Amino acid sequence: MKKILVTGSLGQIGSELVMKLRREYGNDHIIASDIRRLENEVVESGPFEILDVTDGSEIFKLANKFEVDTIIHLAALLSASAEAKPQMAWNLNMGGLINVLEAARVLGLKVFVPSSIGAFGAETPKHKTPQVTIQRPSTMYGINKVAGELLCDYYFHRYAVDARGVRFPGLVSYVAPPGGGTTDYAVEIFYEALRKKRYTCFIHQKTCLDMMYMPDAINAVIQLMETDPEKLTFRNSYNITAMSVTPENIANEIKKHVPSFVVDYQVDPVRQSIADSWPDSLDDSAARQDWGFKAEFGLEDMTEDMLGKINI
Repeated sequence: MKKILVTGSLGQIGSELVMKLRREYGNDHIIASDIRRLENEVVESGPFEILDVTDGSEIFKLANKFEVDTIIHLAALLSASAEAKPQMAWNLNMGGLINVLEAARVLGLKVFVPSSIGAFGAETPKHKTPQVTIQRPSTMYGINKVAGELLCDYYFHRYAVDARGVRFPGLVSYVAPPGGGTTDYAVEIFYEALRKKRYTCFIHQKTCLDMMYMPDAINAVIQLMETDPEKLTFRNSYNITAMSVTPENIANEIKKHVPSFVVDYQVDPVRQSIADSWPDSLDDSAARQDWGFKAEFGLEDMTEDMLGKINI
């Protein structure tokens, strides 16, 4: 990667990934873009462009203008938001993706497209979910992710587009707020522990889901994109994970640092049903074998780091 266009760069992943990429490759080599402009470090530290990914011509213009060789495509509507606005989710998530893949096909670009544990469904094995298994999600977000994986695989085999991706678990970050995902509680709980010493969780306390601290997620993207393409077995998305935890597990770990912290549970049926359809743990052996993936943060390390870095 020499020059990289990042879509959705002001979201939870993009806010950290852009800054990491600029430190690695140089500020002028990373073109951040989003549908809106905010006054923050991403916008101010290097090139930034307004971009609506549903307009394919604009993607071509930016890719040509900056002579990029890679697109990291993060613009999307997330799980809970997608359930509230399914048609909008399809138009943004699938329309934006095929526009990016078309630009990559015509211009010979490398592409990163994130998938998710949302690509699995109730019929998927819940424990140590295999890399290759049944994928029948019951949410619009999940349907988008499965279709996106298949589309990336198609563009690789049909047009030799160098498409790569990972299936992210729930992501935890202190830099940017979450944006309408089912695992948002895993970020909110840390903030409320410090602000109010109390949190009302919208997911049942025993709901087990895979999670990952954002530094590990960011490193995974860069590591995968820098890997020799001959080593990659899968061109849809690799399972990656760091920890399999419940809200209760996170709360108990926080209480080691904030003893007075109290968690209540008021289950949101929509988000709970989404969480119940997802795996409780993933088998990431393919990522480990093909490109050396390994998460550095477990629950204890993540909790200590989050509580130490949150600024309230």
